[in-house]
This record gives sequence, C-alpha cells and structure tokens, in this order.
Amino acid sequence: MSTPNSLVLTVADGTQAHAYVAQPQTKTAAPGIILCQEAFGVNGHIRHVADRLAAAGYVVVAPELFHRTAEPGLEIPYSEFATLAMPHYQAITPEGLTQDLRAAYDWLQSQDNVQKDKIGTIGFCLGGQVAFIANATLPLAAAVSYYGGGTHTRTAMAKDLHAPHLFFWGGLDEHISKEQITQVIDAVEAAGKPYINTVISYADHGFNCDERPSYNQDAAAEAWALTMAFFQEKLGA
Repeated sequence: MSTPNSLVLTVADGTQAHAYVAQPQTKTAAPGIILCQEAFGVNGHIRHVADRLAAAGYVVVAPELFHRTAEPGLEIPYSEFATLAMPHYQAITPEGLTQDLRAAYDWLQSQDNVQKDKIGTIGFCLGGQVAFIANATLPLAAAVSYYGGGTHTRTAMAKDLHAPHLFFWGGLDEHISKEQITQVIDAVEAAGKPYINTVISYADHGFNCDERPSYNQDAAAEAWALTMAFFQEKLGA
C-alpha cells in the first residue's frame, strides 16, 4: 500500500499548485513520476492511478493543473465537461503548464528517496497532451500519454522530446480523429524520436477510467501492463 498525502508546490509565476503525492513502501531511492490529470481534476481516478504507481515502486506527484482558475481540490463530474471543465480547460496555457511541470519535477529532484535521473511522466485525456509537453520541456527518462486530446496542436514540440514516448489511443474515440493521431506520430517520427504507438481498436476515449461509461476493462488491463513494462524498462523500480 502507498502512503498518500498532499503537497503545495510554489510555481515560477508566483502561484501555488496543490498536488497529490503517493509514496512507495521501499526504503531505497525510487524513480519518480509526474502524473498529469484529466480535464476533471485530480479526482478519485487520478489518485487511484497514483496509488497504483506507488504500489509498483514509484514516487508520484500529481499537480492540480487548473490551480490558477480553480479552488484547491476541484473535482468535476464526468458528465459536466462543457459546463464546468471547459472554462478551466480553456484558461490553461503551454507556458503555465510548463511552469507547473517544472515545479513538480523540481520537487521530485529535491526528495532524498527519488532517483534524480529516473523521472518519468504519464497523463490521461488532457494529461496525455500535458505529458507530451512535459517530455519536450523536462529531461525525462520516459513518457506515457493515454488518449491525449489536443496533442496534435503541440507537434512543433516533437523535436524537443527527451525520452521515449508511449502513446495509447482508442480506435472508437470520436474526440480524437485518426488524422490527429497521424499528425502526432508523423511529427515524432520526422523528428527521429523514439516512440511506441498503440491503438486499441475496440476502446473508446477514457477507456482506462472505471468511473466513466467508456471504461473498457480489457483495454485498461492491456494498456496498464504495457505501461508498467515500459516504465520498468526505462525507469526501473
């Protein structure tokens, strides 16, 4: 079992971002992971992912990416994207996200129980795009994006990717088109960066989240197994 707690990160622009932290049981230094939220906040699903990663041997920090426009602890119902999530989603910027990611990275670097050269990132939905930004702006060792909506708008950053990137997409996802996926992968390939691209044909957007109607137990299990193998290879644990 992990031992989760909360944290307040001081960001370069003077704002403060609350974050959820999950710690492994191991007494030796462990790899670190920055966990990037969906558009619905650092909610039960994201905290559960953090706990699973910690149980696998990683120090995990999940910053609240809407902290400039939302009260700490914001959790948005999955049915309320347009009404409640969209205003916060539209307010975030690549510059602000980069500062948030740097604050999370610097916190991991400051921890005695974290292996400084073994930092990775993983993100879901909005966080899939943010994990791509993290890989382009931080010296990471591994990055994973689950159904990262909007990543196709960040393809100019492909040339700056530091670490191998693992992508997951749902073949039934109507939020992310095949053309958008192709844009992302073509940009990464053109930049000569290492990647793994996985399209699960029978999965929809949000397939990893058992709190969403689109949850697919088989796809979630298969993607998680590959994620763990990828992190083990690139980060160890």
